[in-house]
Amino acid sequence: MNEAVRFTLEHEDPRTRARAGRLATPHGEVPTPLFMPVGTQAAVKTVHPDLLAATGAGIVLANTYHLLLQPGPAVVKRCGGLHGFMGWSGPILTDSGGFQVFSLPGRTIEEGGVRFSYEKGGEPVFLTPEDSIRTQNDLGADIIMAFDECIPYPADHGYAARSVDRTLRWAERCAAAHARPADQALFGIVQGSVYPDLRERCARALAAMDLPGYAVGGVSVGEGHELMKRAVELSEPFLPRDKVRYLMGVGKPEDILEAIERGMDLFDCIIPTKYARGGTLFTWTGKLRIHKKQYRKDRYPVDTGCRCPTCARFSRAYLHHLFAVDEPLGKTLASVHNIHFYLALVGRARDAIRAGKFSEFKESFYRDYRGRSIRPGDASAATPGSRWKKQKSK
Repeated sequence: MNEAVRFTLEHEDPRTRARAGRLATPHGEVPTPLFMPVGTQAAVKTVHPDLLAATGAGIVLANTYHLLLQPGPAVVKRCGGLHGFMGWSGPILTDSGGFQVFSLPGRTIEEGGVRFSYEKGGEPVFLTPEDSIRTQNDLGADIIMAFDECIPYPADHGYAARSVDRTLRWAERCAAAHARPADQALFGIVQGSVYPDLRERCARALAAMDLPGYAVGGVSVGEGHELMKRAVELSEPFLPRDKVRYLMGVGKPEDILEAIERGMDLFDCIIPTKYARGGTLFTWTGKLRIHKKQYRKDRYPVDTGCRCPTCARFSRAYLHHLFAVDEPLGKTLASVHNIHFYLALVGRARDAIRAGKFSEFKESFYRDYRGRSIRPGDASAATPGSRWKKQKSK
């Protein structure tokens, strides 16, 4: 049995599919549910690893396709793998590059792999499942992903069925090519668009491979919030209860809570850092757009209930100033806050699951988060899950 990662299921919410557990990896153990910040180019944009650690981040993602282009897996391997290369001592997950490759214009899908041209220089490339796994073996992440076919939404049933068949054949090839099962866990990816029979068939076939973990893919491809939930609902019942489940590329806070409610454990998305670089910050009472003039003299922190390094030291007025003069520090401080918010969100969800009150927590979050906007000089940006905390203390 593969021992690269070990998942321990600790609690299940009595009224939903929400679960809390722990995932042990060669570079440390993390609690679930867990949000994983995205470091596409072996760096979470604008955030120093020490600041990233200060947010409470556990697992960090890196992108196989982009690192294959620059600097190349040989360079990363020579520098001690991704952990040494990017100065991150905690767990790392690499995706297979499938999402990026299949979004490229002019790519051609064959049984052997995918033909495409590099975005820079136009050099022709033929990328196979074996190539993806060899690259990820060299990169050295704790968790690596099978090379799958990620299709857009909408897709007709016939095409989606052929894609599932190819994804399953490629998963077998990835498992056969995997050279480091003792210290790298290979996860399979469930595809099938929004079709119940295809999601079930793909999930059952992957589960029969007895992989150390499983992902639900084919979401965040234009299907929207409701169909994202449907894709999870169609996949989750057929995934092993004792293995970790990863929903790829999701998403907004409400997306994550709905997915936790449906039995997912791990999440990643560029939203918290991408929004941060544009000046949008997440708080427990809604989103705050720091570039607005109304925050020019606001002395309060972004969120008065937040204990991230940004809120502990800096005001909304200071962040407004940094964005107004296009100072890069503004993007850093905003990104640190948003990552911390996402990690606090899943942390509070975990506490609620352990208490058997996930539904109450979710309802309380929505009531605060959607209920009002933040005004200048407003000190009432709520402490994380304030109503939930009151309920819990009764």
